Amino acid sequence: MNPIAIRLLNQQLAAPQYSDPAEVVNYMGAMQAQEYRMMRWAVAMRTRPLSTMALTYGRTCSRSAELEQAPLRSRSIAAFKRAFNSGRIIRLHLMRGTWQLVSAEDYWMMIGLCAPKAIAVTKGWMSSNKITIPDKELMHIRDILAQKAADLGSATKEDFVHALAEKNIKMDDHRLSYHIRMAEMSGILCSGDLLPLKSACKPDQCGACSDAAERKQLRTSLKATYALTANKVKPMAQMDRDEALLHFTRKYFRSRQPATLEDFVWWSGLNISDCRKGIALMGDTIHVEKWKGRELHSASPLTLGHRQANLQGSRSFTEFYLTDECRTRGFRKGKFLLIPPYDEYLISYKSRDIVLPPEHRHHAHNNSGIFQPVIAYDGTICGNWSPYRDDCQATFFTSSFSQQDISEAWQAYKDYRDK
Repeated sequence: MNPIAIRLLNQQLAAPQYSDPAEVVNYMGAMQAQEYRMMRWAVAMRTRPLSTMALTYGRTCSRSAELEQAPLRSRSIAAFKRAFNSGRIIRLHLMRGTWQLVSAEDYWMMIGLCAPKAIAVTKGWMSSNKITIPDKELMHIRDILAQKAADLGSATKEDFVHALAEKNIKMDDHRLSYHIRMAEMSGILCSGDLLPLKSACKPDQCGACSDAAERKQLRTSLKATYALTANKVKPMAQMDRDEALLHFTRKYFRSRQPATLEDFVWWSGLNISDCRKGIALMGDTIHVEKWKGRELHSASPLTLGHRQANLQGSRSFTEFYLTDECRTRGFRKGKFLLIPPYDEYLISYKSRDIVLPPEHRHHAHNNSGIFQPVIAYDGTICGNWSPYRDDCQATFFTSSFSQQDISEAWQAYKDYRDK
């Protein structure tokens, strides 16, 4: 088993299968979305380029109308914006209490399955910050926020501040942030439209904005907005908990395999008992493999899953789960990837040392959970890059690589950013 190649393929970072940003998010289940600009690149990296997709359309379709729709699902900032603003991609605080992208199809399932634990985690953070929000206050503020979001369609935090002020309610930014987050995890608020911090044109000229001006806006920092979920996401038939857990587990292992039970527990934020049950519900569609290149000197019950580890210091192999849908073909050597901070390629796992040499871990993330943009060569993390510069800026952990080596990868990123 080559776990690095398999992860690249099943994470859609090698030979991607999907041409639509919303399909990518749906396949991944959830994608951490800490920063607006980088979350779009994380999706784009996993989206099949327009040229490949257009060729496919050309071979399978003859109608010009279908061909005209091809660019709408291209690997571009504008394609992501359309999927996001239309509500096919949703951004909200959910698993581990962090920002996530989920598909509209999975939204209600995710809320039902993950929100209770996420709410408990958030309340723990509130307690550590000595913030207490009574239920009566929570419901009252939630109603005000929901009404403002319904009135405006896409409301900013500043809009919420004004709405509260109209009711003679003042609160600090930290407390308001918790109110917004709790409304998100309760399924009341979700992401609104993508709005730039500053408009590149005057309001009465917006209809004449050039595509170039819009692209420039979309490349700059964007302001978080919130919509009333009922107006953004269609209601879905409710899944029972086991059905939702099976669906959730399958999505994780299909898109992150090979992965361990410990990886799944970390990523999902669910209890270990729920994670074990999800794996059990998959039945014979999932199986265990041991990668002999990775040994543990102290076995743990969490890593070993159902087996009890009672011998400290015993030698054992890490157990990885693979599904029957596992992709194993399509990996090609010699490719650099410019990976954004908080990308699922690292943050999906506890077993990051498979792709990240332990001696270089501090270059990729710190112990406080801050992740940096990194460079991967054939899937192994080998350096850092600067996504916000106009020119290519990179540093490598060893002298084996130079900045010139990533020129093709940088051009692909630049082409995407400038589309």
